[in-house]
Amino acid sequence: MTTMTDLIPAETLAEGNQTRFPNESDEYRRARNALLAEEIELRRHIERVAEMRRRLPPGGEITKTYRFHGEDGPRTLADLFGDKDALIIYSYMFGPQRGALCPMCTSLMGSFEGKVPDIEQRVALAMVARSPIERLVEAKKARGWTQLKVYSDTEGGYTRDYVSAEDADVPALAVFTRRDGAIRHFWSGEIGGDMADPGQDPRGAPELDPLWLLLDITPEGRGTNWYPKLEYGTGA
Repeated sequence: MTTMTDLIPAETLAEGNQTRFPNESDEYRRARNALLAEEIELRRHIERVAEMRRRLPPGGEITKTYRFHGEDGPRTLADLFGDKDALIIYSYMFGPQRGALCPMCTSLMGSFEGKVPDIEQRVALAMVARSPIERLVEAKKARGWTQLKVYSDTEGGYTRDYVSAEDADVPALAVFTRRDGAIRHFWSGEIGGDMADPGQDPRGAPELDPLWLLLDITPEGRGTNWYPKLEYGTGA
């Protein structure tokens, strides 16, 4: 395994960058190469964090039988794995008290929709909410989603243990593993809104929605006063 001490310094790699674009100034190139060094460091930091995540010790074993209701009937947490050894569950904000899907959750889930066949080559993927399955299916059809698998946490046990002890209508991302006959919790997003830096819109890490990744490479960035909507041009 390559260690950080084996790596060529990011500044050295950036200094060797031969990329040039028409009519750019020397000032632009100096600033761009300085940014390039930081981008290299960011890439390396992302990989360090991912490696730390992969090396987490075994998480808590699942000893309860969590029951869900899917489009094809009742399912347990173990059933959601299918033939995979890892399961990603995204709990989205669409509880019985919510009149419509959460736009932010919808943006993320919409980005997952087209990648389901790729994701499911490696891991199982499930979308879970507290509303009855009929309501989840209706909303799924309204969005034109055909590949995401939605499940209702009808009993609420899973939600209270891995999303919100108060059964609040909040989003959550969790990963579970199945090895040697045992299902264990592997990782959950734990960055809360109270952990946001000053002036920063609350967000988790890693960023999962490509919407924000694309906006981050534009001059205005993601901003702080724009959020995705369920529809555009209708005030939704």
